[in-house]
Amino acid sequence: MANETKYNLPRVMTVKELSEYLRVHPSTIYKLLRRGELPGFRIGTDWRFNAEVIDRWCLERNMKAPDGGTSSQN
Repeated sequence: MANETKYNLPRVMTVKELSEYLRVHPSTIYKLLRRGELPGFRIGTDWRFNAEVIDRWCLERNMKAPDGGTSSQN
């Protein structure tokens, strides 16, 4: 039997798919991209987003309180 290497390609989303996933308007995605706040990459003129990176980004954003500290729930 030949040794086969299995690659798990990351799930990649378009702006439309990401806006549906985050439940925000596509213009919000573009605004976050312009500010450099959203992790994404370009393929030609189109933006793409790695789902795992976006999930991590969401978790990190939710852990930060508005004053820059970490949030705590009582």
